[in-house]
Amino acid sequence: MSTDTPDTSSDDAPSRAELAARVDELENALAEATAEDDSKKMSIIATKGTLDMAYPPLILASTAAAFGYEVTVFHTFWGLDILHEERSKNLQLSSVGNPNMPVPNAVAALPGMDRVTTKMMEKRIEDNDTATIEELIDTSLEMGVEFQACQMTIDLMDYDEDDFYDGVTTGVGAATAIQDMADADIQLLI
Repeated sequence: MSTDTPDTSSDDAPSRAELAARVDELENALAEATAEDDSKKMSIIATKGTLDMAYPPLILASTAAAFGYEVTVFHTFWGLDILHEERSKNLQLSSVGNPNMPVPNAVAALPGMDRVTTKMMEKRIEDNDTATIEELIDTSLEMGVEFQACQMTIDLMDYDEDDFYDGVTTGVGAATAIQDMADADIQLLI
């Protein structure tokens, strides 16, 4: 009697156990590849170093970190003054060209008016028990915010990297900042 059924006892065929193991391996790989990344990312670029422009990136960064965001703040040009331990304590408020300033531009342009408006703002900050720049930086660092200092600006402005707050990441370039922004859910330029 002749049978036309193929021989299934070949040595090349995987066993049931091997097939089951391979299916499990593929299912795990598929689960990893399709798993949603629940981490949320925020990228902020800080370019200004005046007293009124130091607060927005710091407040937004610390608040986002409190909500579980992974936050980086790339400081470039005058924004580096925010990360400089000494300069951050003496940030000024420009009274000229600020439409919300309580003095007209003609008066704001007078010598010494920036000092006056800076003192007014510092008093308001103190009276309202608002966190200082240093407190916001310390809190943000404790919460995992990464403060990045632009290396090109460090070189251009002749900053000493040792003068930045402990925990500030130096040696960061524009390419890294752009990649960080591309990976972020929220990108802000301040």
